[in-house]
Amino acid sequence: MAGFVAPVDASLNKPPKHEDKVDYMDLPCPIPYEEIQREALMSLKPETFEGLRFDFSKGLNQKFSLSHSVFMGPTEIPSQSPETIKIPTAHYEFGANYIDPQLMLIGRVLTDGRLNARLKCDLTDNLSLKANAQLTNEPHMSHGMINFDYKVCVRTTNVMQMVLSSDTSEPVDQDIRFLIGVVLDISGKICLEHGKDYRTQFQFGNGALFGASYIQMAAFDGGSLESYGMDGSVTPHLSLGGEVFWAGQHRKSGIGYAARYETEKMVATGQVASTGMVALSYVQKVSDKVSLASDFMYNYMSRDVTASVGYDYILRQCRLRGKIDSNGCTAAFLEERLNMGLNFILSAEIDHRKKDYKFGFGLTVG
Repeated sequence: MAGFVAPVDASLNKPPKHEDKVDYMDLPCPIPYEEIQREALMSLKPETFEGLRFDFSKGLNQKFSLSHSVFMGPTEIPSQSPETIKIPTAHYEFGANYIDPQLMLIGRVLTDGRLNARLKCDLTDNLSLKANAQLTNEPHMSHGMINFDYKVCVRTTNVMQMVLSSDTSEPVDQDIRFLIGVVLDISGKICLEHGKDYRTQFQFGNGALFGASYIQMAAFDGGSLESYGMDGSVTPHLSLGGEVFWAGQHRKSGIGYAARYETEKMVATGQVASTGMVALSYVQKVSDKVSLASDFMYNYMSRDVTASVGYDYILRQCRLRGKIDSNGCTAAFLEERLNMGLNFILSAEIDHRKKDYKFGFGLTVG
């Protein structure tokens, strides 16, 4: 037993783990306010249709392409009856697309007289102009919208950091140096080096419609607070924003707030508005190919409540999306790649409460 040596725990020789410090000089730029739930919408709002659809697109050069679409199937018409009323329709759509790194133009014209146009132009590195319009033969149905999107991903260094770290010939009193640090922390300037990343949008539309939104990365370093005996945390994944709008034609206005928390494995969002809408969504990224989503919608004025769950499954040759909600409505959407440039589409939606059943299939070439 004299030669027996007790085993040494290998974990004792491992260097202590250090948490990765958040690089506030490299924060991501927030997404647009209206796209705050885009991951959930991909699974819970598939573009279902009913009937036959055929889409063909051909590129004339690297920037310009043409598209042709044919649709045959029933169309729902507004009715006060609880039962869904549909009429058979068919139309042809011709489209032209011009796509450039700084300019995008998309136009569509249909045989029923509708004309749709979209524009996106990057005026500067930070400022973009977006516009969309629809012209139709129906009275009071034509509309237009202009959107200015301004994003800032500026990396700044706090002036006080330069003062505290500067090598000057005149010494700085240690008590004054400590006091300046405390004031900076308590005033919210916890990170002396941080990135000011935000996005703001202004919208103008016909009918005296005006809107504005603002969203910003809400990241802060609580390490300095902990040094003064206070709790702290680090969260570079949180975005906070708000919006306001005014519809002059209908004499209505509103204000809303939103929050988005995103990591590599999940995305959680929440929205509330003065119109009565409360929306929550959660997306869990199971893997690179599988995502699960859920949402909760509540209107505290009409007392309507809806909850739904969905999935998004990407295979080697196809993509399958589906959802089911608390109203008993089930939907599924399948995109199968048959060959290079040839896709087959299947769409189905069942609503037992309204006795509405939809089934569609189509082909996409190009």
